[in-house]
Amino acid sequence: MSLTITRPLAAPAFRRFRRHRLAAFGAATILLLTLGCFLGPFLLPFDDTTIDIMNRFAPPLSGVHVLGTDELGRDMLARLMMGGRVSLMVGFTAMAIGMAVGILVGAVAGFHGGWLGAALMRFVDAVLCFPSIFLLLALAALVSPGLLSIIILIGATSWMDVARIVEGQVKSLRERDFAVAAEVLGASDARIIVHELVPNAVAPIVVAATLNVARAILLESYVSFLGYGIQPPVPSWGNMLNNAQIYLTSAPWLAILPGLAITLAVTSFNFLGDGLRDALDPRMRAR
Repeated sequence: MSLTITRPLAAPAFRRFRRHRLAAFGAATILLLTLGCFLGPFLLPFDDTTIDIMNRFAPPLSGVHVLGTDELGRDMLARLMMGGRVSLMVGFTAMAIGMAVGILVGAVAGFHGGWLGAALMRFVDAVLCFPSIFLLLALAALVSPGLLSIIILIGATSWMDVARIVEGQVKSLRERDFAVAAEVLGASDARIIVHELVPNAVAPIVVAATLNVARAILLESYVSFLGYGIQPPVPSWGNMLNNAQIYLTSAPWLAILPGLAITLAVTSFNFLGDGLRDALDPRMRAR
């Protein structure tokens, strides 16, 4: 009796998404970035740790180093790809953690309501009072920096908005006929939430997921730039910017290239989120 998106509704949604040019551009760019970062390093003659001391600070399009080299002579294209692999891994994994916590808290609060729902949502509001970047930096200063810790910390500070979205959706769906019918038939609370309510809130959840990936990439870049995130020699787009700041005048490409990569990735995820929002909006189905 669920009202989840069916094939007749999915086809018009896909057509609307394809007509959204910026969203299509974002999806194609994300696909290319992901393939390039995860498969590209295997196609290069250099890896991200190979030091070519005779070619330090080689500018882009000079010799065999297509995007130039850094202060140690390491190939910038290889480092961008490996750094992108780390940044995208942080983005997707932290998004999954944040979405799981946010969906759980929001679904429980929206379904049960009462004092439990109020307490959970007031806790959400209290955490939202702290700017995410300051909360993240405060937590990062208390743990040993590294890939796993930064993923957990970003995921732990990015679930609150999702919880509010899911709570509102579940609360509005709680009294719908299909949910009431499932309850009358003896379905457990957990089954109603998992099989009836959350699937019907999938549209805003998917949109929030794409935007959370962009947010996680930005947060990782901030924290790594400040020295609390991914630590060298493991590259990420954020710590590449940190290492490049003293060479802005002598070798500006060391900062420009990872900056462009971050901008392109974040903008593409935002375009994708906008396109999915428009495609899955019920008010657009009549068009």
